Amino acid sequence: MNKYEGLFILDSAAQEESVKEIVGKIQKEIEQAGGRVEKVSKLGQHPFARIAQTRSAGQYVNVMFEAPVKAISEMDAKLRLDTEVFRWLFTRVVPEKKRDQKKKKKKAGRTETAGAHA
Repeated sequence: MNKYEGLFILDSAAQEESVKEIVGKIQKEIEQAGGRVEKVSKLGQHPFARIAQTRSAGQYVNVMFEAPVKAISEMDAKLRLDTEVFRWLFTRVVPEKKRDQKKKKKKAGRTETAGAHA
């Protein structure tokens, strides 16, 4: 299972109770897809830079979770049908150890290549 960060923009007309309800529904979708929610952060209402589909603001919610790769495509398909979630974005979180190892490999490959051509 991979770690993901999901950013959801909910309809700005939603009241606090309905925001909790929508977030609960998103958590259930993650769990039904075989994932596990680690952290939910409600970021509040923020205005958009441009008016989108007659909306000028939205309620932002950030969810950190673990899920199998196939769960992301399943959730994406379900969210397309949901009118309460205006926009969403899933980002895979790469652990720092793996990120550092990739950087070292790239640097090592560059120095070897540079030395071979000189």
